[in-house]
Amino acid sequence: MRGPFVIRRRGGRADLSPAPRRSGRGAARSLLAVGCGALPVLAFPAPGLWWRACLALVPWLLLIRSAPGARRAGLDGWFGGLGFMLAMHHWLLPSLHVFLLPLAALLGLLWLPWGWLVRALLGGTPSLPRAAVALLAVPSGWLLVELARSWEGLGGPWGLLGASQWQVPAALRLASVGGVWLVSLLLVAVNTAVVLLVASPGRRAVGVAGLAACALVVGTAAWGVPAPRESGTVRVGLVQPGVFGGPDGPEGRLARAEALTRSLAGQRLDLVVWGESGVGADPTGDPKLAARLTALSRAVGAPLLVNVDARGADRPGIYKSAVLVGPSGLTGDRYDKMRLVPFGEYIPARPLLGWVTSAGRAADEDRRRGSEPVVMALPGRGAGASPPRVGPLVCFESAFPDMSRRLTRDGAGLLVVQSSTSTFQGSWAPAQHASLAALRAAETGRPVVHATLTGVSAAYGPDGRRVGRALGTDASAAVVRELPLSGTTTAYVRWGDWPLYGALVVVGAVCAAEGAGAFRTPAPARRGRRARTARA
Repeated sequence: MRGPFVIRRRGGRADLSPAPRRSGRGAARSLLAVGCGALPVLAFPAPGLWWRACLALVPWLLLIRSAPGARRAGLDGWFGGLGFMLAMHHWLLPSLHVFLLPLAALLGLLWLPWGWLVRALLGGTPSLPRAAVALLAVPSGWLLVELARSWEGLGGPWGLLGASQWQVPAALRLASVGGVWLVSLLLVAVNTAVVLLVASPGRRAVGVAGLAACALVVGTAAWGVPAPRESGTVRVGLVQPGVFGGPDGPEGRLARAEALTRSLAGQRLDLVVWGESGVGADPTGDPKLAARLTALSRAVGAPLLVNVDARGADRPGIYKSAVLVGPSGLTGDRYDKMRLVPFGEYIPARPLLGWVTSAGRAADEDRRRGSEPVVMALPGRGAGASPPRVGPLVCFESAFPDMSRRLTRDGAGLLVVQSSTSTFQGSWAPAQHASLAALRAAETGRPVVHATLTGVSAAYGPDGRRVGRALGTDASAAVVRELPLSGTTTAYVRWGDWPLYGALVVVGAVCAAEGAGAFRTPAPARRGRRARTARA
C-alpha cells in the first residue's frame, strides 16, 4: 500500500482509511501566499505607500509560521516570492508576455529556504531564546535572498525592500551607514517584531523589545548620523525630449534635444546631460555628427554628456556608451555600459533561449559590455573652482550599490545616470527607477542626476533628498539644477556591504544550531477529533 492513511477508532476497532485529499486547500493556500507576497510592492512608487513596508510582510510571515510542516512552509515562501516578483515586475508583461510567469517562479524559489527559516524560528510557540534569535535571523535570511537575486543574470537588485524608503530622511541616513541593505534589514526586523507581538502572546516582551530596538536605530540615524558636509555647488542641465514616434522618431527626438539644450545657453552650466540612447550613431566615426554636437556644446557654454546606442566606429558590435563632448570637440572620455539588462539588452544562453525574441520584445542582438568604470574630468569654465569629476552610469546600473560606491572611491564628485524607460510609459517603472538615485546619493554622499529621454528625470543632493521637482513622463523640457557638492566619505563608501556579511554569519550560525536540534518546531495542534497519520 502507498499513500497517507488515517487510523480511526470505530466501536473499539481500528479502521485504516485513506486520508482526505487536501489539494483544494493547498491550492487556496498557495494563492493566498501569492497575494501576501505581492503586498510589499505597494510601498514602492508609483503607489508610494512607504509606511506599508513596516507591516507588509506580516501576513506572509503569519501564513508561513502556521504551516503544518517544513515542506508547506517552503512552498509558502516560494509562492510568496512568486507573488512579489510578479507584482514588482508586472510592467514587463508587454515585453516578456507569458514568459514573465516562469521567470517569476524561478526567482520565487529563492524564498523557499526563507520559508523554512521563518517556520523554524516563529512556528508554534517560540521559546524566548528562539524568539530573540528570530529578530536577527529572519531579517538576515531576507537579506541573503536580496543578495542572491541581485546578481545581474537574475535581473539585478530591482525592488530591494529598503529602496521603498527613498523619501524617508532617517532611512537615507541609515543607507549612508550600511547601504540599502541596512534599511531592508531594519524593515524586516520591524515586521518580525510585529508578528511576535501579535501571534505569540507569551512572547510579546520580545516583540516590544524588537520594536524598541528598531526605533532606537532609526532615532540614532535621524539625529546621530551627520549629514554630508557641503563643499561648493555644481550646475547641471537635464534635457528630456519626450516621446517621439513614427519613422522620424529618432531624428525628431535628436532635434528636440538640441532645441532644448540651446534654451539653456547663458546659464553658466557645468554640464548638460542627455538620456540613454539619445544619439543613434557613434560620433567618433561620424564627423558631421561630432561637429554638430561640438557646436551645440559651444553654443550652450558647457560640455554635453550624451549617450550613444550604436555600432562602434572602430570595433565590432553594439555598445551603449556615455560620451563627453566639449566646446572643442570630443574629449575622448567614454564609458561603455558594463551590466546589461537580461533579455532587454542580451539573451542569456541565446542558443537555448533565443526563441524568446519571437514571444516578446527581447533583444534581437546582444549588446557588448564595457570592461571598466570611468571617471570623467569636465572642462572648466575658466575662472573659479574646477567642476567635479563625473561618474557615469547607464540605466539599469543605478540599481547596483557597488557601482556607485566604486565610482565614488575612484574620485567622482557627481554621479550621472542616463536612462530610458520609454518602453514602459504609463507603468510604475519610470518612477521606481528615478527613486533609486536617491539611495545611491545617500549611500555615497555625492549628488546624483537621473536624466531620461521620456521621464522621470530628477536630481538629488548628497543626502539623498530631491532637489527641485522631477520631470514626469508627460514632459518635454530642459531644467537646471544647482546641486550641493560634498567631499564626505560615508560609512558605506568606507566599509561597503557589511550588513550582508553579518547576515551570512547569523544565518550560518542558525543553520548550524538547527542541524544540532536547537530549534525544534512543533506542528500546529489539530482541532476536532484527534487522528494519527501513518504511511504504509
